[in-house]
Amino acid sequence: MNQFQVPGPEASQRARIAVVGLIALFVVLTVAFFRLQVLEANTYELRSESNRLRPFPIEAPRGAVFDRSGRVVAGSVPGYSLHVFPSSASGVMETTLERLQSYVDLDDARIELLLERARREPYQPLLVEGDADFDLVSTLEEHRAELPNVVVRMDPKRQYQAARAISHLMGYVGEVTAEELEQERYSEYSSGMTVGKEGVERQYEARLQGKRGLRYSEVDALGRVVSSPFGQVVQAPEPGVDMQLNLDLDLMEWIHHIFPDSMRGAVVVLNVEDGGVLALYSAPTFDPNSFVGGIEPDEWASLNSDVDQPLFNRAVVGRYAPGSTWKLAVAAIGLQLGLVEAHEHMSRGCTGGMFVGNRLFRCWHETGHGSLDLVEAIQHSCNVYFYQLGLRIGLERLLANANEMGFARQCGIDLPRESPGVFPSDLGFWEERFGYRARETEVLSLAIGQGPNDQTPIGIAQFYLAMARGGQAPAPRILQGEEAGDTWDIGISPEHGEILMEGLRRVFMPGGTAHMSSVEHWELMGKSGTAQNAQDPDRSHAWFAAMAGPRGGQPEIIVVALVELGESGSIVAAPLAAKSADYFLRKRYGIPTDTIQTLGEHLLTGTPAPWAIW
Repeated sequence: MNQFQVPGPEASQRARIAVVGLIALFVVLTVAFFRLQVLEANTYELRSESNRLRPFPIEAPRGAVFDRSGRVVAGSVPGYSLHVFPSSASGVMETTLERLQSYVDLDDARIELLLERARREPYQPLLVEGDADFDLVSTLEEHRAELPNVVVRMDPKRQYQAARAISHLMGYVGEVTAEELEQERYSEYSSGMTVGKEGVERQYEARLQGKRGLRYSEVDALGRVVSSPFGQVVQAPEPGVDMQLNLDLDLMEWIHHIFPDSMRGAVVVLNVEDGGVLALYSAPTFDPNSFVGGIEPDEWASLNSDVDQPLFNRAVVGRYAPGSTWKLAVAAIGLQLGLVEAHEHMSRGCTGGMFVGNRLFRCWHETGHGSLDLVEAIQHSCNVYFYQLGLRIGLERLLANANEMGFARQCGIDLPRESPGVFPSDLGFWEERFGYRARETEVLSLAIGQGPNDQTPIGIAQFYLAMARGGQAPAPRILQGEEAGDTWDIGISPEHGEILMEGLRRVFMPGGTAHMSSVEHWELMGKSGTAQNAQDPDRSHAWFAAMAGPRGGQPEIIVVALVELGESGSIVAAPLAAKSADYFLRKRYGIPTDTIQTLGEHLLTGTPAPWAIW
């Protein structure tokens, strides 16, 4: 028998099936390879690149801020930030942060917060330190082998000039919080970005922010950086928009220099021409540079627990009884209603007080001022005269006119968190606030700037700005060239305005409450205020509101000074306002600054003052 047999029909059938199967398999493999190699090549290449390359944002420099003469108020300088790259290996992030404790001040609570952020954004580099100093950077570079996931980047860092002088006006910056990221205004922001928290930095955040760039760094399978940590830039950052303010930085530094040491208060200086804010100062101050890159927890706790509240902006947010600075509003209302004339004497002269019913309402001058007309009452700040004028106006009319003037609203300055004034809207205020019906005698306290009447320094400055401009005032503006918005109309005629200005002018003349604060080159007009406060009834707040300009000319600036618990507006606040006005106007007109400015300082130092009026 032949040992080789011809395959039968069944074997041939199986062979054909095997061939068809192999062909089908090769077709499937060919299609799969074609799909992988051709159709989806870009997808898998991108996935491979995403495993090999990690995105890293490039911070954009915030826009620079300049004062009116071009001096830098806030700018950006090179700084260092410390980041930890994410890793696919379990526990690498925790281990890296624990190792960093030897070099960076990281407690367990801070590490837990960082890990929580890393879990929320597992593929983003984790910001650990936003403002690393050069010594720390050098140390980390020496120990790079121990910290392969740690990367030090050079990023723009915010820096403030004359930091303590401009702290409340400029505000400060900090890392955007999770709560802020939920707000509409931060909808295009991401974790780790720096944003303005207060002041100009917050108000104009959208202009100052800039646009982040993007770079990639190469990492290995464990997420460790294996190429240059500076990576490949694929999108350059766009700096924020530069801004120029109405601010005079020299004036701000001068006010910071002369403000009474260890006392609290505020100074506001406005340009009469356009309402521009030349100075806005609040004391005590803080250093906004401390917030750059994240403030130390101990320093933050200290600022918040300080009884003097250094973070509180007294110029814009603080509200105080305006005292006698508000008598000008009462005088303006009386003139507007035709209830008093410039040289009209009241029926009762001042003997140190007056009885209304069986209660004595006192004047600040214990022996009295005698019989005065309106101009003289402003000059001497006589309470008894304004008690009688308040009664003549009546409570309801005083409330209606004061609210029409705008004393219960914001003045519209371009800064966040401005407080509106507090002033009764109608007679129902007393029932709602104090639980009793208002009596007509409530007008006595209101007429001298006491009672339920609290105003901000910026609000009083705007009122005096309206006085200097003939009755209307724009909203005070920090940013140069910004639209001022609606004007504030106090409703006085030019004739009545001149009567009030004459009274303010006499305040600096012999017998006036601020005669000792007169200065050599400029005409000052103003009003002192000594306002009682509920926190310390034995120590009053000291106010002074002034206008200043060349002698014989129109006022060019408004200065309002407030010193908490300063006790005397004429002794404490008036020199502060006068010296601020003198400094700015000397600079404007090219006259050298003198350290002996007011008449009182001339007398105290024995320096001749031939210009003085006696």
